[in-house]
Amino acid sequence: MKHNEPDLSTRRIILNMLKTSGPLSARDITDNLEITEMAVRRHIQTLERDGLIKSSLLRQSMGRPTSVYTLTEQAEELFPKNYHQLTLDFLDLLCDEDGDEKMVEKLFEKRQNKLHDKYQTSMKDMDLAEKVNILSEIQNANGYMTELEQADNGDYILKEFNCPISQIANQYNQACQCELKLFESLLDVDVTRTECLAKDGNKCVYVISNPDKKKNTKEQP
Repeated sequence: MKHNEPDLSTRRIILNMLKTSGPLSARDITDNLEITEMAVRRHIQTLERDGLIKSSLLRQSMGRPTSVYTLTEQAEELFPKNYHQLTLDFLDLLCDEDGDEKMVEKLFEKRQNKLHDKYQTSMKDMDLAEKVNILSEIQNANGYMTELEQADNGDYILKEFNCPISQIANQYNQACQCELKLFESLLDVDVTRTECLAKDGNKCVYVISNPDKKKNTKEQP
């Protein structure tokens, strides 16, 4: 794959140029790189195809309008962000202001309620199996890298191999408690966390109790 490295490097340079100096035309980009305009246009086509840049027409006082390129939101995610540290700083300030973590707890409770209201409509009038599958899909879409399985006794096991808010959860356990309570409120059953990434686990594991299992057990002779 080494033969692709120069192309990847050039495309990264173009993205950096658009980040610092955009919007730019193909001619602008060519003037700053030691490659031909044809090569630049090939890179532009690839970046557009990958959803990293977009074009718009720039009208000029003289001559025909020219296409200029800017980064898409998808491309912006390639550049360093410090959202977690900013959030931690705000939470620390809340603790300092209040003298304890009561305000932080209220903040996480509000977040839990907001997520509940957001997701419960997609689970309306569904049985537990359907709810659990939707919950797994929601968490996976949010970056938790989920895996769902059903135990022999009927319980559901939801595994999360990634935590997008790990830096926050490592310092504020309320984040983990919020997630656990959210699952219970959405599924309306008991949920137990048996492993946690924020507590040196390899993943987060949730055991979702299946009421049918308990009923079937009682019916056994």
